[in-house]
Amino acid sequence: MKIGFVSLGCAKNLTDSEEIMGMLKDNGHILVNNPRMADAILINTCGFINPAKEESINTIFEMTRYSDKIIVLGCLAQRYEKELREQIPEISRIIPIHDYSKLPQILEEELEETKDVPYLKGKRTVSGNPWSAYVKVSDGCSNHCTYCAIPLIRGEQSSKLISEVREEAEYLASCGVTELTLIAQDTTKFGLDRSGELELSKLIEEIDQVEGLHWIRILYMYPDEITEDVLQAMKKSRKVLPYFDIPIQHANDRLLKKMNRRGTKEDVRALIARIRELFPEATLRTTCIVGFPSETKEEFEELLEFTKEIGWDRMGAFTYSKEEDTPAYSMLPEVDEAEAEQRLDRLMEVQKEISRKNNQKKVGTVIEVLVEDKDALSGKYHGRSAADAPDEVDGQVIFTSDRELAPGSYVQVRITDSSLYDLYGVYEG
Repeated sequence: MKIGFVSLGCAKNLTDSEEIMGMLKDNGHILVNNPRMADAILINTCGFINPAKEESINTIFEMTRYSDKIIVLGCLAQRYEKELREQIPEISRIIPIHDYSKLPQILEEELEETKDVPYLKGKRTVSGNPWSAYVKVSDGCSNHCTYCAIPLIRGEQSSKLISEVREEAEYLASCGVTELTLIAQDTTKFGLDRSGELELSKLIEEIDQVEGLHWIRILYMYPDEITEDVLQAMKKSRKVLPYFDIPIQHANDRLLKKMNRRGTKEDVRALIARIRELFPEATLRTTCIVGFPSETKEEFEELLEFTKEIGWDRMGAFTYSKEEDTPAYSMLPEVDEAEAEQRLDRLMEVQKEISRKNNQKKVGTVIEVLVEDKDALSGKYHGRSAADAPDEVDGQVIFTSDRELAPGSYVQVRITDSSLYDLYGVYEG
């Protein structure tokens, strides 16, 4: 059977999609990119915030134009199974996350297969660039931030064994993956639910030994759990990049408590100082929320000043999204939507200037770049440096070369110019 597959949402959702696609392929199905060719279409949905929900619902309706066999799974299916059944009767089957263990049987039933042997689990399919992949080290989250619905959708944190993560990394490396990104809702809490200990430093030591990997990046590191042993493990590692993705969400201590975030602004300040002491070339990324219920103008100004002080290399910022069934849903007073948008604009203007200055400092340096593609019209190559996470999360490096370069190769590039987010240069060898 020809299967269309749409994966929405975050990289963690993508890893689920790749495992399911691998299972489908290993059981004789053909994955097709054109929905018009599909006998059935699977949609792995996102239900994190309202725009993600809208995208998922719109995608479901769009796919019903191409097939009468629509199978919906993922976060939206988990959180709104009953509502989806009632409101979109065109859906053939809804598979919530808690039924993923039954996926082989469910798909066998839904795809109307009669087999003499049960479905194979299958090997994961890398759906993006073959040299880059994610590994989800745990699922769910036990932090219970008051604005976040993830624990309602995915449940409490459940970590893999270190041996399981290494086995997956070794498999991906054997398939040609050289850039590995470790992800979870909170990677720094890896292992705590299983052993009672924070095991990220042990995981770093283990994954660093996997042959074939060149870059290893860790995303979603909560500030209060970036311990000294984690920093030392990263320092000793040959492959783990000094890329610190630290979602602080705000800089005001009162609001951090209302968000149920652990630690204070001073804790973050001390952590950043320690990181820069150990890693002078560290890349610092964060995430912030503006317009959280009861945020005052003075508290927002505090976030602005802290942003200037730290000088983050990367920042993702969002206005607060009101999510039902979360503690923050009923918090008052609400910040006016227009006011929240104005605050977001001001914050991003500050961050743009910081990004521009940080990029200018790199002009004249030579950096390692992972080649990703070549523009057919300009003849220029596009790639990413160690400071740039995959999937357009950060910027890119655009450069010229007098020789042909293979996508997936690592080269040295001299930076000659910069813009707000991107760097420009010339191939050096």
